Amino acid sequence: MDAHIKKVYVPMTETGFYILLCLREESHGYGIVQQVQALTQGEVKLSPGTMYGSLSKMEKDGLIQFVREEDKRELYRITPLGRQVLELEMHRIERLYQNMMEVR
Repeated sequence: MDAHIKKVYVPMTETGFYILLCLREESHGYGIVQQVQALTQGEVKLSPGTMYGSLSKMEKDGLIQFVREEDKRELYRITPLGRQVLELEMHRIERLYQNMMEVR
């Protein structure tokens, strides 16, 4: 992973984290929006502008890739680089949680 990717994506925004988390399986933008709302019980709502801007940037940076079009919707999935970035962020979040539990 090059320094640019690490600098831009670690730590991740909540939006970026949920997009990569959801794209472990193929999905389209609207599907991601729905899945994030379900995962967060409606606390996180991704706007179309934020969603599609993030998808475009992540695709350009090689974290996700276009798979195919289905019913006029573009389906994406996470790439190996995207998985590395997601794993780094998950590890960081786990460390934060463990630290929080130790000082409670």
